Order: sequence, then structure tokens, then C-alpha cells
Amino acid sequence: MDKGQNTGGLMSSAGLVRYFDSEDSNAIRIDPKTVIAFGVLLGVLVQLLTLAVS
Repeated sequence: MDKGQNTGGLMSSAGLVRYFDSEDSNAIRIDPKTVIAFGVLLGVLVQLLTLAVS
């Protein structure tokens, strides 16, 4: 392998880890359970509308 070639690994992801660890006080905070519930309800709504059309 060439000495100048970057092999990736932990060093390439260090910036992302640092970015995602920082918390923004202006960010919108949504509980993960709320996101899952919204997805399930949206899926049920799509299924009901599909049944109503056909």
C-alpha cells in the first residue's frame, strides 16, 4: 500500500463524531418515539387510502 494513501477508518470519521456530539441550542428536539409513532400513523393512513381508492 502507498504511504500517502489514506486508509480511512477512525481518523476519517473523527470530524463527523465531533460535529454530531455538539448540541445546538436552537435545534428542534423531537422524541424518537414521536417520530416512530408518526411514521406508523402515516403508513396506516396510506394503507387506508389505498383500500378506499381500489
